[in-house]
Amino acid sequence: MAVQGRWKPVVDFSVYLALRVVICLIQTVSIDLCASASRGLAFLLADVVRLRGKTVEENLSIALPHLTPRQRRILTRRMWEHLILMICEIAHAPRKLRPTNWTKYVAIDGRREIVTYLLDQRPIIVLSGHFGNFEVGGYLVGMLGFPTHTIARTLDNPYVDQFVKRFREVKGQYILPKDGSAAQVAEVLKSGGTVSILADQHAGPKGCWVDFMGKPTSCHKAVALFTLSSGAPMLVISNARERRPLHYRVRLEGLADPQGMEDGLSSVPALTRWYNQCLETAIRRTPDQYWWLHRRWRGDPPERKSAKTTPTTPTDSQRPAA
Repeated sequence: MAVQGRWKPVVDFSVYLALRVVICLIQTVSIDLCASASRGLAFLLADVVRLRGKTVEENLSIALPHLTPRQRRILTRRMWEHLILMICEIAHAPRKLRPTNWTKYVAIDGRREIVTYLLDQRPIIVLSGHFGNFEVGGYLVGMLGFPTHTIARTLDNPYVDQFVKRFREVKGQYILPKDGSAAQVAEVLKSGGTVSILADQHAGPKGCWVDFMGKPTSCHKAVALFTLSSGAPMLVISNARERRPLHYRVRLEGLADPQGMEDGLSSVPALTRWYNQCLETAIRRTPDQYWWLHRRWRGDPPERKSAKTTPTTPTDSQRPAA
């Protein structure tokens, strides 16, 4: 362990240098060439190496059980193509997307409602998931003059973490750490700011369990509590790629405003169930742009494990991370 500790900074910096070299290489070629290379690499990862193949297969069997084995293989390959191309798009975005030309690349459904709420004096909760190019989506919102505060887990590699953080914050997407950010989140909401969250993350056995894509999954209670406790409207937004690289359609998948919200959404379980249904709608529309490789479903709700076991009261301090 002592050797690992001694060499960790060297290993971390080497990984960071390798990443910077890859990003530089990506930026030297056209985005269309990146798309062609993504297809080849996707075949390698999905069909030859089968990276995280078991996890992807399990997730697809849960969420899309009607697919044939061949359809699952094709979807897995397209998912990897999307993920690789997503990295290329992130590398190209600062050079391609500008305040003067963004409409050539991005179409927005529900633009009037989105802008109206972003200009509101009240705080706003913007939810998305590991779907489409959420990183470019956050970059775009900041570039258009709407600063956001995103709760994100600090990466283990400090050099890579700072590199990713610089990209996110260059246009006004400020990062709040997952751990110890409760006071900062409260201050942002109190000041009428915007908090952005990737809401499709497993919260452990103490989370709020709701159905997602046909199976119960654990969600962070804090996501719903942000809206219910502060009166901040919740907007569920997706940013999916269309037709070609760096071309997107932003959609307002759902809106829950406490000032006119239905009584049925006024509890943590109900609101959590609602925003998961909004995310599910987006994912089912373009399933190859979802991250099927991360473990969204883990275990069962505590009460299903043992009827004799009294579930532990969930803690409201849990924070989701990007």
